[in-house]
Amino acid sequence: MKKTIVLAVFACCMTMWSAAVQAQAPENLWKTLGKITFKKQYDELLGFKVDVPVFSQEILAMEGKIVTVKGYIIPVEGYKSHKEFVFSAYPYNMCFFCGGAGPETVMEVYAKEPIKYTAEPITIKGKLELNSTDVNRLIYSLNDVVQVK
Repeated sequence: MKKTIVLAVFACCMTMWSAAVQAQAPENLWKTLGKITFKKQYDELLGFKVDVPVFSQEILAMEGKIVTVKGYIIPVEGYKSHKEFVFSAYPYNMCFFCGGAGPETVMEVYAKEPIKYTAEPITIKGKLELNSTDVNRLIYSLNDVVQVK
């Protein structure tokens, strides 16, 4: 009986936590995504140690969930289309690729429909995916993205 009650309370808390994650303000998601650490791990293909992200429990709980985030489109070389781009917590002159921030401040975006480039901040929504194994990709990606008006 006690075990059933504990499990019911745990399930209720997880449901509330999931709702809180989805209801998080778009501006605050970057703060949550910044709650990572890194560990050095030898990469066989590269032949040297690389920094591998260690995601907090809060971030792990968001994996596969629909999240809303506010940020900036970063025009990078090799830009494929307006459906695939890099999104940053900071404008171009302050983003990770310019040395102004860390890898936790950018994400790969794969949109359902093209999103027009602008230097102004926009808000998008999509499914969050985490990457701790492929050093050739960013640690965060957002899939099935739509722009929030």
